[in-house]
Amino acid sequence: MPEGQSRAVSTLLVSACPGPPPCAAVHTFLFVDGLDVVARSDSRMAGLDPRQLLRPGGPLYPTDTPRTVDVAAEDQPEPGPDRLAVRVRLRGETVIWSDLMYPGPEDRGVEEVHFRLEQYLGEVERAYAALE
Repeated sequence: MPEGQSRAVSTLLVSACPGPPPCAAVHTFLFVDGLDVVARSDSRMAGLDPRQLLRPGGPLYPTDTPRTVDVAAEDQPEPGPDRLAVRVRLRGETVIWSDLMYPGPEDRGVEEVHFRLEQYLGEVERAYAALE
């Protein structure tokens, strides 16, 4: 198995910044095993609007057909042209994010993470409900 790829099961935690005054706009934090994926991937980025990413049936909901999902954009008063994307797919009871590249624990590159479907969907649904 290539370095940075792990078959271990990860845990997802989703949080949202409410926007002004702490930040310029509402944005999503995506924590994988306690690490902020967006900030560790590119510190210029901020997660996209949680209502866009987390809505029922939205882009972070996995399907059997892999798809590339923009999860963050360059942080400016308005999102810039640079994007951070992950590839999301479902394999059985496992949600897989791939095409990642961020330093994980011990600064080893993380290229792919696996989540238990039940934990993943529960966290996405919990975070979306918290927006209301």
